[in-house]
Amino acid sequence: MEFSSKLLEQAVNRMAQFPGIGKRTALRLVLHLLKQPVSHTQKLANSLLQMREQINFCKNCHNISDTEVCEICANPSRNNTIICVVEDIRDVMAIEATGQFSGHYHVLGGKISPMDGIGPGELTIKPLLEKVKSGVVTELIFALSSTMEGDTTNFYIFKQIENLPIITSTIARGIAVGDELEYADEITLGRSIVNRVPFESSLKSQ
Repeated sequence: MEFSSKLLEQAVNRMAQFPGIGKRTALRLVLHLLKQPVSHTQKLANSLLQMREQINFCKNCHNISDTEVCEICANPSRNNTIICVVEDIRDVMAIEATGQFSGHYHVLGGKISPMDGIGPGELTIKPLLEKVKSGVVTELIFALSSTMEGDTTNFYIFKQIENLPIITSTIARGIAVGDELEYADEITLGRSIVNRVPFESSLKSQ
């Protein structure tokens, strides 16, 4: 792709680094920005800088937040005895969109994947275990994507807490094996949360 401007080429190359955006899409987005008032681009740039510099991670669940404790954890109407374990914020948003879950979350920040050099120490598993051992939590719902990495992570956490007096469950397999949680439709995902099954049962079916 030939460019008549080095500045244009630089902007397109930067934009093309975003996931799922190729050079042609990046060019279309950059040209769109060029047609907008300068103030529009300035507001966009300021929003991105402000987000990057000021965003926090909830000290309780590790969800992305504007404050020290996210709105979900701070909401007194939420049930803090039930924790839904997810990979990242996209999964929190997907489950929240169903309106079928009123507990708290715990964001791991990824899944165990030896091939990618990601072990338990790279995830927020230790704070989760400490939370469970505190005695407040009565149920842990595993809501990781049904991939090999997701199942490995579920099993690792389960083995750490299997002797504790706590219910462990997993979302029902309305989500196809191998599918990422964030791409499931709201109705299917909502039913999977409501119709969750004991985690031990999911082990027998594998």
